Amino acid sequence: MARIAGIDIPKNKRGVIALTYIFGIGKSRAKEILAAANIDESIKVQDWTDDQIAAIREQVGTYTIEGELRSEVQLSIKRLMDIGCQRGIRHRLGLPLRGQRTKNNSRTRKGKRKTVANKKK
Repeated sequence: MARIAGIDIPKNKRGVIALTYIFGIGKSRAKEILAAANIDESIKVQDWTDDQIAAIREQVGTYTIEGELRSEVQLSIKRLMDIGCQRGIRHRLGLPLRGQRTKNNSRTRKGKRKTVANKKK
């Protein structure tokens, strides 16, 4: 099992897919990394040599990933909340940020339904 950027990469997957296990690396960036390291993207991780892994580590090191990226995202959200803009307020209330309607859906952001009983006659 290869270890890149503190993450155990699954050895039975292709290189492009395996690199996406690192936070901050998607499919397109994984393809860029493998192309820069001169590695075929269809080769499985278990078939990588030590030199290839070292080349990938070097390429991955040029990007902001994992803990550093997570803290950067959290700081951006905190900044929005501090300045009190629309997106920051929606973050604070736990509601969708990008104009979605909340009457029916948006259960992911709002959480489990809180049932309110009807008024008794």
